[in-house]
Amino acid sequence: MTHLRASAAVGVLAFLLGAGSALAQSPQAQAPVVAPLVLTAPTAEGGANGVALIRNPVAPEKSLVAATGEGGGLELYGLDGKKVGAIAGGEVYGVDVREQNGKPLLALLDRKGGRLRLAAYDFATGQATSLDAKPLALGYAGEGVCLHRGARDGALYAFTLGVAGQMDQWLLFPTADGKLDGRIVRRLHLSSEAKYCVSDDATGSLYVAQEAVGIWRYDADPEAEPAPTLIDAARLGQIAGEVAGLALVDGGANARFLVAANASAGDYLVYDRARDDAYVGAFRIQAGDQNAVENPSGLFALRNPLSDRLPAGTLLVADDRKSGADMKVVSWADIAAGLKLATGDAAGSKPAAGFATVRPTMETQPVDHDGDAADDPAIWANPADPAKSAIIATDKKGGLLVYDLDGKPLQHLADGKMNNVDLRSGFRLGGRETVLVTASDRTHKSIAIYTLDPATRQLTSVADGVQATGLSDPYGLCMYRGRKGETYVFIGDPDGLVRQWKLVAQANGKVRAAPVRDLKFDSQTEGCLADDETGALYVAEEDVALWRLGAEPTDRKAPKAVDRVAANPALKDDLEGVGLYRQAGGKGYLVVSSQGNNSYAVYRREGDNAYVGSFSVTADGARGIDGISETDGLDVTSASLGTGLETGAFVAQDGRNVFPPEHQNFKLVPWSSIAGALGLQ
Repeated sequence: MTHLRASAAVGVLAFLLGAGSALAQSPQAQAPVVAPLVLTAPTAEGGANGVALIRNPVAPEKSLVAATGEGGGLELYGLDGKKVGAIAGGEVYGVDVREQNGKPLLALLDRKGGRLRLAAYDFATGQATSLDAKPLALGYAGEGVCLHRGARDGALYAFTLGVAGQMDQWLLFPTADGKLDGRIVRRLHLSSEAKYCVSDDATGSLYVAQEAVGIWRYDADPEAEPAPTLIDAARLGQIAGEVAGLALVDGGANARFLVAANASAGDYLVYDRARDDAYVGAFRIQAGDQNAVENPSGLFALRNPLSDRLPAGTLLVADDRKSGADMKVVSWADIAAGLKLATGDAAGSKPAAGFATVRPTMETQPVDHDGDAADDPAIWANPADPAKSAIIATDKKGGLLVYDLDGKPLQHLADGKMNNVDLRSGFRLGGRETVLVTASDRTHKSIAIYTLDPATRQLTSVADGVQATGLSDPYGLCMYRGRKGETYVFIGDPDGLVRQWKLVAQANGKVRAAPVRDLKFDSQTEGCLADDETGALYVAEEDVALWRLGAEPTDRKAPKAVDRVAANPALKDDLEGVGLYRQAGGKGYLVVSSQGNNSYAVYRREGDNAYVGSFSVTADGARGIDGISETDGLDVTSASLGTGLETGAFVAQDGRNVFPPEHQNFKLVPWSSIAGALGLQ
């Protein structure tokens, strides 16, 4: 089956061509037939639109089938089909299950109450306990729900679907009293109604069935790009009409499958997730010569063995039949045998080893401009009063911003499209030492030069006129304090040129920039960093490598690769911002933004800059701060910034400020959190 990137005209043509050959090989006449092993008792109110299995880890044969009984709440059945109880939950229109703290966690979509409900089920007592810390109101008519366990940090998420195409992603997080609270971390919108979704915790894939369109696959990470891939299309591929349920089967390695109820054709489509969700065949569920399912309205699958009759787990089908809705229990072993598929094993797939994770403790007010606007921060540590330090940051659509450590703006200078920013203390100007701040000004193709007033934390321009760079587009920037006390600035051009200037104080209290050296790289660079103590200059060539060379203008040594994108699996281009955590004796750490996988690589400052490890920044639900993704610029300091930040901090631009959806901003993480996560000194 050909996959389609949303809004790609070329992809549409490719999909239509691929669909033509797929339709020519229609499998319906040859679809194997399986029979349901169990039919549950009818639901109390005669309706059903969702089903899940609550697995008993101690006695799998005593697991329960949980069926949405609309006004009857969530109805529970044994694997013999007999009703054993119910969980009140309003007008339930969706259900999913994950384990939480050793017990099954149930997510219920209460359509009448317009809310998401959470409950824990205890097999020892046979009781369900509400976990709702507060009502999680949807604000729309809910149609479906599915849960997801994030691979990056183990966070629990819920996706809720609405009648008008709404799709919200909730971060569920524990409260002090053992309940669960939730916040919306991402809002997506489909063009039409969607009822069914299912997520793969191991690979991070989310599958959504959009009525009258087909099946989409998203990245379930809230910080990921929200660009879906079309797995199959209604009437153009294998789907005859609307998809009436989705389920995932995970037998590990080559036994991972997606199942979709193809209601109009009366069969069930199977896709191989180990082969990029390629279509592999269809099967039918029949009792004798008749369809055993009249009106499928939800699927659920589990690969774990449950009994002698269900040695490879089960596929559950909610049947919203007119004569009395019930659930069908089908053996996955029977389905796999009919389609000649591997059943694999119950251990399933394990998530790929992730990076260490930390959480932000502060975020700045968003920049004023939308789109890709915020870019690069620089931290000024106030030696007299660390708590009154500042973050100077760029809005490349509108100027420079100064924030306090609470993220509140102190100043906005609309002086041009500023891309990168850096600072150095100790620059003598007008007979006194100043804090000098420079930025790459893309509007005037110049070097913007300011002083920072430590008392007011305000910037004042001291450029002696426009300090033209001669570059086509002043891009990356960093500063350097030389061995003899001179102050320099490096600025990169998108074509790989990096030019070095010496900053010279003038008698009129202004500053001029004099070019002293040109460096040339093969492709675009942006992030750079100069280490004043060691004299090393680090330049990130975005698609290639992090390079080390000399920062002195007289240095002529060839650049040496600290690390290459192609050599380290932890790196994913673009390499962007670079920061330095300084420690005594020439020790410390380099931090580099690996933009392509939303992570940050850490290297030793000393020696050959050995790679230490990587970390990512994930959401803090209690604080209401989302994680950091698609980072351009960053900065690190080892200086104290006050209480809670005694060992310094890491600040980075957030390319997707999704929590709530707002313009881009900057987020802060205590260095102590990073050091603890990576085991750093």
